[in-house]
Amino acid sequence: MSRTNASPIHVLVTGVGAIIGQGIVRSLRASGHPVKVIGLDRSARPPGPDWCDVFVQKPICDERSDGYRDFWQNLIRKESIDLVLPGLEVDMLFLDGQREMFEKEHGACVLALNHSALIALTGDKWLMHLFLEDHGLSAIPTMIDASWDDALATLGAAPILLKPRQGNGSRGIVRLHDREDFAYWTRKTAEPWMLQRIVGSEHEEYTVGSFGLGDGQAVAPIIMRRRLSAAGNTQQAEVVDHPLLQAKVAAFNALLKPIGPTNYQFRVHDGEAYLLEVNPRFSSSNSLRTGFGYNEAQMALEYFVLNRLPQPPEIRHGIGWRYSEDYIVYDRDPV
Repeated sequence: MSRTNASPIHVLVTGVGAIIGQGIVRSLRASGHPVKVIGLDRSARPPGPDWCDVFVQKPICDERSDGYRDFWQNLIRKESIDLVLPGLEVDMLFLDGQREMFEKEHGACVLALNHSALIALTGDKWLMHLFLEDHGLSAIPTMIDASWDDALATLGAAPILLKPRQGNGSRGIVRLHDREDFAYWTRKTAEPWMLQRIVGSEHEEYTVGSFGLGDGQAVAPIIMRRRLSAAGNTQQAEVVDHPLLQAKVAAFNALLKPIGPTNYQFRVHDGEAYLLEVNPRFSSSNSLRTGFGYNEAQMALEYFVLNRLPQPPEIRHGIGWRYSEDYIVYDRDPV
């Protein structure tokens, strides 16, 4: 795409009311490229909308409806969007289902999406588990449609994790300590679930950022040892060198061939790295990665819009923390 240095790139960021979208916005501001940020969210509450040049509120409607699709088409046209960066999984899934419409009617607008096959595979943790086994990769022992006795016999002594097959982060994940826990949570969990052995410890949990080029190659990853918040997001992250994880990520990239921002999460146990999940999109730690020199929003802008291969970033080592901060909005004075 040809443009002058003074011509801003119009970037639509979804989910600016949440941590991922806010991280993307801040990363775009640090990219060194002229950008006009159009933020999208269901809530108009600050601070996220205030950090955007333009904010658009999602309509209250069924996101499977023609009206919602029309809303997107009008938004792309009105704001002359060059690039869409989804900050929510639900937006990624919607856009993935609308690729044909975007290609046909909005050819100048690029969707920063991973390929559909990877989005589908990683959207079901059980399918991902089977994929690992089929390819001879280390997989955490996992079961579906199991009784408590079968789980103990196969997965080992309690506690055992119950995980929803769909979803991300730690939402819906519970520890089962006994038969009563199993009966309660399997009855209470409406969506399909699976049972999984607990491997390693929270002190050996890692989040890895990688930017895939679609052919099995990728920008060298950034590896961070992390601690999670109660909400399941990264609360503390330390940049580390980890040859085992670097090799694992290279192997996964060669196999999965991701495109764009891709997040791998691991636990290391007894000298082996076990994959917890793959997020085929920006993850909640994207702003922390930017702080250490790994700016995925900048890479996405250069790769998808400017048709440049992202250059290997200069990654700094250190520790990053997240903390709460007050954001005050005063009532307007009466006119």
